[in-house]
Amino acid sequence: MPKYVNYIIILLGACVAIYAKAGEEQNQVVLIIGIALLMVGLYRISKGIQSKRDREDDNNSTDQ
Repeated sequence: MPKYVNYIIILLGACVAIYAKAGEEQNQVVLIIGIALLMVGLYRISKGIQSKRDREDDNNSTDQ
């Protein structure tokens, strides 16, 4: 899936969470769905980021 889909999921989750929080009568289910979308988007982005330790290991293995 393209990378921009993750950003759309995060933005959609933030909008849903803000919408649920903005009303006088807070809708707990909508707020939970918004937070869940935020977390899914962040997880998908972080899954694609290589850790610093892995990058250092890759650099050391090519130097030898």
